[in-house]
Amino acid sequence: MDLTLSIQQRQIRRMARQFAKTELAPIAKEIDEEGRFPWEAVEKMGALNFFGMQAPRRYGGAELDSISYCLVIEEISRLCASMGLMLAVHNSVVVFPLNQFGSDEQKAKFLPPLASGEKIGAFCLTEPNAGSDAMAIESTAIRDGDSYIVNANKIFVTNGGVADTLIVFVSVNPEDVKKGFSAILVERGTPGFEVGLLENNCGMRANPVTSIVLTDCRVPRTNLLGREGDGFKVAMAALDTGRIGIAAQAVGIAQGALDVSLKYAKERIQFRVPLARHQAIQMMLADMGTMVEAARLLTLKAAHVRDQGGDLSGPSAMAKLFAGRTASKVASMGVQIHGGYGYSKDYPIERYFRDARVTEIYEGTNEIQQIVIARELLKGGED
Repeated sequence: MDLTLSIQQRQIRRMARQFAKTELAPIAKEIDEEGRFPWEAVEKMGALNFFGMQAPRRYGGAELDSISYCLVIEEISRLCASMGLMLAVHNSVVVFPLNQFGSDEQKAKFLPPLASGEKIGAFCLTEPNAGSDAMAIESTAIRDGDSYIVNANKIFVTNGGVADTLIVFVSVNPEDVKKGFSAILVERGTPGFEVGLLENNCGMRANPVTSIVLTDCRVPRTNLLGREGDGFKVAMAALDTGRIGIAAQAVGIAQGALDVSLKYAKERIQFRVPLARHQAIQMMLADMGTMVEAARLLTLKAAHVRDQGGDLSGPSAMAKLFAGRTASKVASMGVQIHGGYGYSKDYPIERYFRDARVTEIYEGTNEIQQIVIARELLKGGED
């Protein structure tokens, strides 16, 4: 397997790194503390086609390969995880399934403004009584002529506070949720569409995570994504590719935590020498660096499998599981290296520590990833 990045991939990584350094690094602490979505930086992302990474060129997208996509998400998350999350969700679980399952009319209508960044996407699956158990959803879409009447209460919606185009999972058959499990496109501004309160989350605070409440929303039947009953297929395809994006985000967080820990270890003097001269610190840094590189390789391998058209379930679950654990562990070790300062908001390591934890929860918890991985291992044979 060739691990060498192409010239184009290196250029894309360099562009994303420079953007993050110039536009996001100076405001990352501020927007985290204020819980503010940085429109001033987000608008500049559109010109770089960051919103269209998963969209075909004919709809204004960049149509990047999955490795390039992961490199962008990693570099953005390395300095501002909230914006890495925004881009990963927009591209992986909105633009991708819309392009994969949408009709020509849906693609022509929804993809161009999503690809340009004029509109931001959100993925609405989780409910108060439905999380890992997706089939427990209580949201409904009842046919009424050429429309569906949609009633839904979705929670923990990433990008919820700013999203214009949402993929909402409902059942068109309340008597048999599994049979009726479907995906429908809902636009902000539809009568009955309401954005709930902003979640006061531990990390990812610059991303407006909210609830979305739909009350008797009349949505055209032409907004059905795929066919009635295709919802589970749409959700799983989206989450498989979405997990690569979250794995890349976790790698970026881990790399960022390592970056600031290395810097601190070189500058902080203890026992008359920099911390970096102490073998105990060196061992911690060595373990951190090794874990980051292993997580990156697993993530890029999953991206490679996707680009080759292979079965993505196992590789994406492995990448997401390991990268999420790595982000949490590396950030925690970074706090330890910083000592008391690691517990202070004056140092960025505490933000990495808070941001890292959720990568083990959203887009499928660690336990769900383990179930997926075990299933793939048990059904597989020899290569």
